[in-house]
This record gives sequence, C-alpha cells and structure tokens, in this order.
Amino acid sequence: MELETLLPLGKVDPGLRKPDTSFDISRTAEDARLVESLGYDGLMCEETKQDPYIVTALAAQATTKTKIGTAVAIAFPRSPAVTAMSAWNIQKLSRGRFILGLGTQVKGHIERRFGFKWSPPGPWMREYIGAIRALWHAWQSGDQPRFHGEHYQITLTVPLFDPGPIDYPSIPIHLAAVNPYMCRVAGEVADGVRPHPVCTAQYIKEVMLPAVRAGAVRAQRTIDGFAICIKPLIATAKDEETLGQRIDDVRARIAFYASTPAYRAAFAAHGLGDLADELKHLSRAQRWDEMQKFISDDILHTYACVGKFEEIATKISDRYGSLVTNVEFSIPVQNDKDVETLKVILSELKAA
Repeated sequence: MELETLLPLGKVDPGLRKPDTSFDISRTAEDARLVESLGYDGLMCEETKQDPYIVTALAAQATTKTKIGTAVAIAFPRSPAVTAMSAWNIQKLSRGRFILGLGTQVKGHIERRFGFKWSPPGPWMREYIGAIRALWHAWQSGDQPRFHGEHYQITLTVPLFDPGPIDYPSIPIHLAAVNPYMCRVAGEVADGVRPHPVCTAQYIKEVMLPAVRAGAVRAQRTIDGFAICIKPLIATAKDEETLGQRIDDVRARIAFYASTPAYRAAFAAHGLGDLADELKHLSRAQRWDEMQKFISDDILHTYACVGKFEEIATKISDRYGSLVTNVEFSIPVQNDKDVETLKVILSELKAA
C-alpha cells in the first residue's frame, strides 16, 4: 500500500480539511521537499482555492522521487486540450512522476460556479478521457488527433501548438467516484479510481470494485495494476481532549457529506438513506448546527478511522490494507516533534 499526502502538509490533516483553510502557495516547494524527506510515495494536490496544476508543477520542480498528482482536478470546466497540455507539461517536468486525477463536480457547481451546461457526467467523462488520450497520442506520434464525440470534435494540431513527444508518455488517469456508473467508466478507460472519503471499505468492496470490473470487461481490458486510492475520514490526535475536537470535526463533515444527494448511495448501502434525506432537507434550510447530532458513534466509526496517534496506523491498515493500493494520510506538522510523530506513524503504515 503506497502512502500519499495532500499539500499543504504543515497546515491541515488531509482528512479534516476545512473550506476556510488558508493556503500559502509560496510554501509549496518547502512542503513538497518535506513530504519527500518523510518517505511518502506520493504527493497529491486538490482543487479548492488554488489551481492544482500550478501547485503540482511547483511540487514536481522541488522533488525528485515522489509521485506527484491531482486529487482531484475538476475536468469539465477545462477543455480536454487544456487538461491534456497541463498534464503533458508536468509529466515532462517531473520526469514521469505525474498522475492525472480527475473529478466531475456536482451539477450546481458546474452550472452556477463555472457557467457550463450540465450533462450526464459518466458519458461525459468517458468522452473527456478519450479526447485527452487522442491528443497525447497525436503529440507523441506526430499524427493528427482524430476524436469524434457528442461533446468534443478534436481533429487538429499544428507545429506551433504541438509540444511534441516526451520520454514518459504514459500518464496514469485516476477518476474520483462514488456511484457505480462512474466506477464502470473508470474500469473502461482509466488507470485507477479515487473513492470519495464517505466510501467505506464495505462499499468499495461490494459496490465499487464489481462496477470497475464490469467496466473492464466491457472494454475488454484487464485491471492489473489498477489503483484504488482512498483519502479516509480520520480523527486522530495526541491526547483524548484534542481527539474529541477532531471527532466533532469529522461528525460535522460526515453530516455534510450525507446531506449531499450525489453521495447518498454510500449512505443507503449502510441503511442510512433516510438519514441522508433528512440531512439534505436540513442543509437546504441552512440548519447546519443541527446536523452533527444525527451522526451517532456507530455512524462515526462506520465512516471514519478514529484513534490517538499510537493507534491510528493500525486502524487504517485494518480497514483498508487488503483493499486499496494507496492511502492518503497526514497530521498537522508545526514543529520537529510533529515531524517525528508523523515518521513513526508512516513507518507503522508501511510495515502493515
């Protein structure tokens, strides 16, 4: 199981990232070098308040061994040609260490934040990846791209805008997914899947992986080497008092995710569909403070790994060790003692 973290390592626990967390892009190189020195296998950059391709490029420039990727970049607001070029450039810069993680976002954000017309995301993403791969093939081979789809017609590249071949043209593509359809798309056209944090080990095993395999069968391909990358919901701390605060944070996060219709399937699979519906109504009424109380201890432990620093590696490995290929984990790092604590936890995870 490979270990990944999300920038910025020194700011927040990736499993507890809050929407208002500040990000200092000028620290990217420093944080990336720290991640590499700690022995992480990968460093992933998410798209919230910063362009993940800029952050990823800075991290790639500052490191030499660690894999670098987006987890995830939002696909649809960008043309496949724009995404293909960004990935191609960072793959060259990193000398073959880049992973392109893509996500769809929900309808409200695509329409009201990005100003695009919504379309069913599964077929759209299948086509989007096909267009990217057509461009990569054209740049590597010197041929013209020949891609024809419902959303994209891409048939032209000219020398002025053709970046040309690179030494490492095989760029892995991972898809963020919750529902079975997107998992089937990942099995058809991608190299890995990134389950949402609310996707429990049981849900991944019983719902997502069968859909991935079905997609692979449809595409007449194997899933040998297919990546399953999870960013678990985690509540961990050095002492009980601080752990209680982290638990409160995670309860609120679970309640928020349960209120999101796109994630309902991950709750319905555990008999919590009615709870998800109730929380959806509360969120639409802006009654946020009332939502956390619906997350019982049983629900908390179903969706999150909870424990003090000396326990958390075992909690994570017991839940995901035989199921996933990659797990994202970190703790806030503010001083040398925090660094040493994180080193111990990472070594325990690697050993497991």
